[in-house]
Amino acid sequence: MSTTTALQGRTALVTGATSGIGKAVARNLARQGAEVVLHGRDQARGEALVKEIAAEGGTARFIAADLTDAADTLRLAAAAGAVDILVSNAGLYDFAPTAATDAASFDRHIAVNTRAPFLLVGALAPGMAERGQGSIVLVGSSAARQPAPIGAAYGASRAGAETLTRYWATEYGPSGVRVNTVSPGPVHTEGTKAMLGEHTAVLDTTNARGRAGDPAEIAEIVSFLAGPASSYVNGAVLFADGGERSALPA
Repeated sequence: MSTTTALQGRTALVTGATSGIGKAVARNLARQGAEVVLHGRDQARGEALVKEIAAEGGTARFIAADLTDAADTLRLAAAAGAVDILVSNAGLYDFAPTAATDAASFDRHIAVNTRAPFLLVGALAPGMAERGQGSIVLVGSSAARQPAPIGAAYGASRAGAETLTRYWATEYGPSGVRVNTVSPGPVHTEGTKAMLGEHTAVLDTTNARGRAGDPAEIAEIVSFLAGPASSYVNGAVLFADGGERSALPA
C-alpha cells in the first residue's frame, strides 16, 4: 500500500487494533498520516504494534481497556483525548444457539458490540462537533442482516450498532461529524482461524467472489470513510461481503 498525507494532522482512535481488521485499519490510517491511538486488551501486542507502525514511519500509542466494563470504556475515551476519527472495530462473537446463550454471554455481546461504541461516541463526538469536523466508522458484520441458525445474540448486537449509525448521522451530521458503518462478510483473521481451525476454507464458499475477504481490503474501505474522499457519505451501511451468492435455478 502507498503512503499518503490525506490524514496528516488527524488523530484516530481504533478499538480492537491489535489483530485482524483492526490492526490493518490502524496501519493504514498511520500510513495516511494520522496519529493513531491503538486500543486492545494485551499490552505486549499493543506495544509491538506501536513499534511496527513507527518502523513504517507512522506515529501511534497504545491504551489497554476492557470494553465489557463501562467505566473502563469511558476511561479509554478520556485517555484518547481529542480525536478526529473514531473507528469502533472491537467485537465479541460467540456463535451459539439461543438456548445455549446465557444472560452473561448475551450481556457481553451487547456491552462490547453495542454499548462500547455508544459510550465512545457519546464521549468523543461532542468534541468533534465543537471543532466542526470528524468521522466515526463502525466495523459491523453481515450477521446483522443475514440470519443464521446460531449466533442470534451476536447478530442482534451488530444490528443495534447499525441502527445507532443512522441515529448518530442525524444527530451529529449538521455539526460536520459523519457516521458510517462497514459491514464485512467473512474475512480471514486470527479470530476466524481460531474458531474454524482447519476448516477455514469454508469461508471461501460463501459469496459470489468465491473467497473470503482480507483484513487489508476492509481497512481500505474504513480509511475511505474516515477520510475526506467520502465527505458526502453519512449514515451509510456499506456492505463489503463479496456479493451474496445467487440461488441456482430449480
